[in-house]
Amino acid sequence: IGKIEDLFASRGLSQSIHTKSNAQGLEETLKAVQGTTTGLIFTNLVDFDMLWGHRNDVAGYYAGLQEVDLFLPRLRVALRSDDILAFTADHGCDPTTPSTDHSREYVPVIVTGKRVKPDVDLGTRETFADLSATIAQFFGIKGTGEGTSFLQQILD
Repeated sequence: IGKIEDLFASRGLSQSIHTKSNAQGLEETLKAVQGTTTGLIFTNLVDFDMLWGHRNDVAGYYAGLQEVDLFLPRLRVALRSDDILAFTADHGCDPTTPSTDHSREYVPVIVTGKRVKPDVDLGTRETFADLSATIAQFFGIKGTGEGTSFLQQILD
């Protein structure tokens, strides 16, 4: 959902929904959560990068964060008991820096779900591959390469 098909050249995807805004991406994600019983839903909220981060639009970025914050309860209610929702980014794009390029080395990893322990500090991860290792372990996939799963840290 979003521009995932562009990021992965449409490879390895069973379905692709191209969206033109964060609002559309959030709504499509909610529909996917409500209509999917198993699998990975991968959403890219395009406005953070396309409209605000690379254009140094601090007010727009802030409004976008508020939009996601207000939408999150709707998404959390739709999660099934064994679902996990992870928020992260593929790169940093701080709208307050003088550059319009990728400006941060670290990105947040925020995880929620009905079985996810509250207030777990995952610290500074060694690699972004830790999230992929966590997803792989969640789906029972072995031998995925680098990264250390944090699944046991977050699940009740």
